[in-house]
Parts: sequence; C-alpha cells; structure tokens
Amino acid sequence: MTKRQIAIATPSLGEEEFDALRTPIENGWLTSGPKVREFEDLFAQIHQVNHAIAVTSATTALHLALASLGIGPGDEVIVPSFTWIATANVVLYCGARPVLVDIDRESFNISIEDLARKLTSKTKAIIPVHLFGLSADMDAIRDVAPNIPLIEDAACAAGAKYKGRYVGGLGVCGCFSFHPRKSVTTGEGGMVTTNDDELAEKLRILRNHGADISEEQRHHGPRPYLLPEFNLLGFNYRMTDLQGALGVVQLGKLESFVSDRMEWASFYNSVIEDIPWITAPEVPGDYTHAWQAYVTMVDAEKAPYDRNTIMDKLLSEGISTRPGTHAIHMLNYYSDTFGYNASDFPNSRIANDQSMAIPLHNKMSDEDFHYVAEALRNIK
Repeated sequence: MTKRQIAIATPSLGEEEFDALRTPIENGWLTSGPKVREFEDLFAQIHQVNHAIAVTSATTALHLALASLGIGPGDEVIVPSFTWIATANVVLYCGARPVLVDIDRESFNISIEDLARKLTSKTKAIIPVHLFGLSADMDAIRDVAPNIPLIEDAACAAGAKYKGRYVGGLGVCGCFSFHPRKSVTTGEGGMVTTNDDELAEKLRILRNHGADISEEQRHHGPRPYLLPEFNLLGFNYRMTDLQGALGVVQLGKLESFVSDRMEWASFYNSVIEDIPWITAPEVPGDYTHAWQAYVTMVDAEKAPYDRNTIMDKLLSEGISTRPGTHAIHMLNYYSDTFGYNASDFPNSRIANDQSMAIPLHNKMSDEDFHYVAEALRNIK
C-alpha cells in the first residue's frame, strides 16, 4: 500500500461556506443576529422541535439547560462516567454534585441498572449522553426515573434518531455541539433544543446576560436608545452571525453527511467481522446512528498487542486513532475531589482502556477507507 495520511476527523468545508461568510462581513452584523436566527429555525425544523437556541458550545448549552431548570447547591445530577468531561463539569458550575453512573458495554451509553441504583431524593436532573452519535435508551431511562427532567447531551448526535424520533426532542432539553470533530461544524458553537415555550424564553434570556430583549430586537426596535431590563443573572453565551452563516450551509448537508457515514460504518462493520481482536459498535434496529465517530473495542485477550501499541502501529501507517473518550472517574480532578477508584465503574474503565476510534469523516475518499481496512487486517 502507498502510505497515506488520514486524520481521525476533518471538517467538510468548501466554497459554499466561504461564500456564506460574505453576508455578515458585508452587512456588519457580526454578533448574534439574523443569520443565527436562520440557523436556529433550520435546526429546529430538521430536528422537529419547537425551539432551537444557538450558543457558544455544547458545554455552555448544557450549563444553560441546568441553569434554566434552577439546578444549584444541594442538588444531584446523574451523568455517565464514560463521556467528555464537560458533561460532568457543567454540574459543578451550578454548584450541584455530579453523580456518576457506569455505562453499558455494548452501546457506550448510560447503564439503566446502575442509574436505578443511584437515584435519590436529591436527584434533580439526568444527563443521558448520546455518545458518538447513538441515542441513549430514553424510554428505559424514563421508566426508572419518570418524574426527573432529562437533559440530552446530544453533542455528537445531530441527525440521530431514537425509535423514529430525532434526538433533541426526547427530553426537556437537548444540547448539541458544532466543534470541528462533529459532522456539522461552525468552528465552535452549540445549540439547545426544547419543546417547552416558557423554558425556551428563559434560555434565550439567560444566554444574553439575562436581558429581557435581544440585541437584534433592541437595535431594530422603535426606541433603540433604551437599554434592556435585567431580571435574571445570565451569561454571555451568544453565537455570532459568522458562525450562524456557516451553520446554515452545513445543516443543508447534514442528511448527506450522515448517509455517507452510515455507508462507510457498514463497510467497517463488514471488515471487522473477519478480525477476531476487534469489536464493531452495535446499533439497535430502531435507532439511527449519526456516526460522529466510529468507536471499536480492542479485545485485550485476543489482540496481538495492547490497545496503545495497536494505535501506534496504525499511526506509523499514517492513520490517526483516538480512545473513544475518557472515564471521568479516572481523571485526576474527579478522583482527587470525590475519592473515586479506577475500579468503581468497571465498564467505563474498560471502555477507557480498550476503546479505539478509527477515522470516519466526510472528507475521506474510498481509497482512504480501504487503506484503513487493510491496515487493520495486517495487524497480527
């Protein structure tokens, strides 16, 4: 094989995105304005929700969702242990306590059994993560916690579906990311979705310092010299119109992005069937995986080398890989602060040590995918 260089993820951007930036640059509206509203409206339409509120990141989306529900000191919020650290950090930002729950080995998503054990009278919210683009089992979560608000961490899951319904409308709020490793990107950026009209209004106010009207409303209103009233302690979590312009173009490609990723995920599945030391991700029949990442598990007993050595060998062939994500309870801040041991969440620990994401993104060519497949076959 001729050596190639294949990144773990590359944003799919081109002339359309470049051209889209002309409008906010030429009209001078660079902060949150008409392009952000267009992006929000399109995102809500695609994901079949009543409201979409654009923010600066999925982290601020999650923080905003918790703040809008009044989560604070003395409250507990349940979070899976195997996820990006922001999912737990936002709970601490509110002064509440993140209660970690183990994951299911097959889906990488929250364990329903461990969740049921961790519920207390202090549990005020649950953050199910749709990890790598696969929805958590929302019905099962609701069955064991019927009266607790569910905030979907859908950072990886734009375009994903659960039993025919788009994620983002399955809980009280959904929180999305537009980081460059996601299928749809605005550089940085996030979105909060909800079907609750009152909650949506509160989210919009909180993202704009707590102002009772937006900057766009004030500047276009009959009395632009009047400053807004501030009745709530809010944040500056506004997305820019430059990002909104990018987002509108990117969203127009979401369906094709996800479709192409599904096709190549199926190709990887067929390849991995014949490799005994690696396990492909599982997808229930009534779920639509958005394939933000293709995350495998390296079988420690069958593999010819440990996971990290395999990743080094692939890198020597020009193929970038990553661990799926990390086990929060094994990170120094959380183990030091809360006294966790590595063995406290065994499935999360195994996923931390043995998961391996291989390249899957919309800038890869057919030859790239076959190159990765051949490199995996050659590890013996």
